[in-house]
Amino acid sequence: MPDTESANAEKPQNAPFELEQSDMYSKYLLHSRTEILFVLRSMIKKNCLTSVYFDQGRSFLLTAILDVDERNKRFILDRGGDEDVNQKALLAPRLLCTANLEKVKIQFLLDGLQSVRHNGRMAFSAKIPETLLRLQRREYFRLETPQVNPILCQLKTKNENGVPLTHELPLLDISGGGVCLMAPPSAEGLFPVGALFSDARIELPEEGVIQIDLEVRNNFLITMRNGSQHLRVGCRFIDLPGNRLTMIQRYITRVERERKARLSGLE
Repeated sequence: MPDTESANAEKPQNAPFELEQSDMYSKYLLHSRTEILFVLRSMIKKNCLTSVYFDQGRSFLLTAILDVDERNKRFILDRGGDEDVNQKALLAPRLLCTANLEKVKIQFLLDGLQSVRHNGRMAFSAKIPETLLRLQRREYFRLETPQVNPILCQLKTKNENGVPLTHELPLLDISGGGVCLMAPPSAEGLFPVGALFSDARIELPEEGVIQIDLEVRNNFLITMRNGSQHLRVGCRFIDLPGNRLTMIQRYITRVERERKARLSGLE
């Protein structure tokens, strides 16, 4: 059963859900049942951790696909680690699943879950989706940023009295579409979904400072195994200029190349 810290395998999404922007990403949608089944079975084979969002993205659970029942047009998902969240998910009329399959972003919608027994234990069942997003564009590859000497994002808010506040929040990851920030749980009220931040500043190592406008797309508390909590704030870039996107892509490419070189040296 997936646990919270395993989110690094496929972190809950914190950029906007591309599947909900059909005008921009329609060409990446699969409609063929054969192709969709192939993706679902590949996710089983690769043991992909899958994030299932509901309640308009405010709640999620971590799961994995266990089996595909092609004859009955359904598939089986593992239950999450929190039974309260499982019960809430069962009541949700609409859920969005997202995962990374060998660095390809996968998203699809479910019109509800059912509770079933699979191989002697409780699981979820859902209809095989009619469409599935498979996004392979390089600029949307999400890079985990260093947690030692983290990259900081500087942005400004105001407290309840209107007094300006400056925050420096560490990045958890970055892509060409947005960033994930880590904030203390007490800051939840400062980052509501839909909040806009103009002229946020991020200093990318060896690239320089970029100024960006951000929109909060989701926020949720993550509880680690040691009991500590932090708030994950998912943001998308607003009208990101091409030169700044180039800087981000260049940083992602360089860091990924360096990581691969280190791994090759260990083999």
